[in-house]
Amino acid sequence: MDSASLSPRVSSFVALGDSFTEGMSDRLPDGTYRGWADVLAARLAARAAVPDDGAEAPAAFRYANLAVRGKLIGQIAAEQVDRAAGMHADLVTLVGGLNDTLRPKCDLGRVFGLLEESVEKLAPHCGRLVLMRSPGRSGPVMERYRPRLDQLCTFIDELAARHGATVVDLLGAPVLGDPRLWADDRLHLTREGHARVAEAVWQGLGLPPESDWRAPLPPPVPAPWARRRIADLRFAREHLVPWVGRRLTGRSSGDGRAPKRPELAPLACEDSP
Repeated sequence: MDSASLSPRVSSFVALGDSFTEGMSDRLPDGTYRGWADVLAARLAARAAVPDDGAEAPAAFRYANLAVRGKLIGQIAAEQVDRAAGMHADLVTLVGGLNDTLRPKCDLGRVFGLLEESVEKLAPHCGRLVLMRSPGRSGPVMERYRPRLDQLCTFIDELAARHGATVVDLLGAPVLGDPRLWADDRLHLTREGHARVAEAVWQGLGLPPESDWRAPLPPPVPAPWARRRIADLRFAREHLVPWVGRRLTGRSSGDGRAPKRPELAPLACEDSP
């Protein structure tokens, strides 16, 4: 399915996935997270609210976000996919598998099988299915896992071709590897990073560009050595050690956490970014 086949109006949107789609680390003043999916939903809602010439007033835009931080593809498949398929939304986004590839032991065959099973359930029950080549922060960690990530992206391309889904290639945009678009935890995008992803999906749907999400940032100003070491120590203390602790004990940051928008419901004005 190419972008031209999208209906001019999207009246319902369901987002599935992990912390990337939940919106970490695009934190709002009340401590909750916004993220690219919320930004995209608000833009689609504004577009849907404008009636076509001579047409009746459109139905209220509805949005659900089932994503929960820390979820592996098996959990996404078990907890989110059937619920999303039952919503019969105009648009569904599915982003998962990256958390699996970052584990020391990863069965890529199992990951691929669960992704295919999920797409087979979702594709017949939504108007448009979007998959993504997930971005990664440039650095040694990214390079260590790049072979797995490349295999995952190749499989996503093949999966989308088989099922008529759209792929948004975030990994292929060098700017989304720029460390300045990543939060202090080095795992999640900043507000600007999420805004660029929202624009990338918007354009992937064939909608008129509003900005150049691939545009590079200005040349960086190197930080002094001491400041970089202090940042590294803070990262290790506040983010790396707790992350390792969860891995060793089999815990997840999403344990016991419910989705922030579990039902396909109207997007109220106060919900918009």
